[in-house]
Amino acid sequence: MTDHDPTDHDPTGVDRTGVDGIAVDRIGDDPTDLALAELHGSLADPLLDAMTFLNEVTTRYPGAVSFAPGRPYEGFFEPEDVPAYLDGYLDHLADRGLDRDAVRTALFQYGPTKGIIADLVARTLANDEGLTVDPAAVVLTVGAQEGMLLALRALCAGPQDVLLVSSPCYVGVTGAARLLDLTTRPVPEGPDGGPDPAAVRAAAREVRAEGRRPRALYVVPDFANPSGTSMPVAARTRLLDAAAEEGLLVVEDNPYGFFARTPGPRPTLKALDRRRQVVYLGSFAKTCFPGARVGYVVADQRVAGPGGRRSLLADELAKVKSMTTVNTPALSQAVIGGMLLAHDCSLRAANARATAHYAAGMDTLLRELDRHFPASERRRLGVDWNRPEGGFFAVLTVPFRADDAAMERCAREFGVLWTPMTPFYPAGGGEHRLRLSISSLTQAQIIDGVAKLAEFIRS
Repeated sequence: MTDHDPTDHDPTGVDRTGVDGIAVDRIGDDPTDLALAELHGSLADPLLDAMTFLNEVTTRYPGAVSFAPGRPYEGFFEPEDVPAYLDGYLDHLADRGLDRDAVRTALFQYGPTKGIIADLVARTLANDEGLTVDPAAVVLTVGAQEGMLLALRALCAGPQDVLLVSSPCYVGVTGAARLLDLTTRPVPEGPDGGPDPAAVRAAAREVRAEGRRPRALYVVPDFANPSGTSMPVAARTRLLDAAAEEGLLVVEDNPYGFFARTPGPRPTLKALDRRRQVVYLGSFAKTCFPGARVGYVVADQRVAGPGGRRSLLADELAKVKSMTTVNTPALSQAVIGGMLLAHDCSLRAANARATAHYAAGMDTLLRELDRHFPASERRRLGVDWNRPEGGFFAVLTVPFRADDAAMERCAREFGVLWTPMTPFYPAGGGEHRLRLSISSLTQAQIIDGVAKLAEFIRS
């Protein structure tokens, strides 16, 4: 491996290398400089660099085949669709009897904190997931990432509350927990995919034995980021039972559920929920388009307040939102609302072409890995990979340390990018694993990229 330039990640050229490789700003003689040590501790945590790094690294190597980003394929986006969807939503408002002044207010003013398209989201969930959702239990958010922040902030009352997360885990939720000073406890994935129910019980009991409260479990049941694993139906039921036994709420994140390689969608945890124990995070980033930055939370749990006051958890989340983003932009909601209306509130049907594209991409990735690494070669090199049933991601095990330096050498010398897995392990691990995402690539690019990656691994 070549020496790693400490300024590689910082376009300003400032040397940010600190103790144990943690990025810190060197404080000069200028008395107006802020000391990083006096800012929130999360800002010195490499975890918070991970998301920005993943978003920016592709632009640094524009000629490389990039298996790094988990963004949707752009071939399905047409700029002229945006005004068409907006017009469709304006027609919808007129059909509801809103006059020009009311429409102006709906689009140009701040609007309700919980959003303006909750009724359309509820109809879509009924059509696509078989979920009966009261629109009052829906909060529209600025992407699913805000939904995570709202849910964690509301559910976790203090330092005694602990969030259980699958390991490996999406860095967005562990990063959000870090920002909120919440403790996370990793739970290893089981053989079926998703957090192992026995390990959930053990982790909850360990937390309780430490004098703290295991509050909630975060899980992505379908084609998880980063592992690509998906839980069988029986495993979902066992997980819900284990969480109920331990008094855990379940925060279900479902950005990839439509994108199965085989027909027959599995029910979400929320669809299986009979105890109101699941807080459901949804996003239109993968199923509509990411630039709108619209997500939602379904929080139908009842909250009992003083004096017999009752509310929905969604109402409590809206209080938190009112002090952060105030509301989700009405224009973005209107475009998403128009898209839902254009497809009769069924995104499963609207995404049929995208689902086929991603399934073909995953098939191509697995086929090319098999072709470049037959069984005997796999054993000799110490290479292996999983076989996801859908979604965007697969994980490759390699015989070298798959860190940022190796990834940048691979991009610079072999023309292919991937994502190191170590940031996805909250308690450490994954040093010899890398994530491959097929979502933004054509089949030809995947074929080319796997050939280059195989050359790098053999080097």
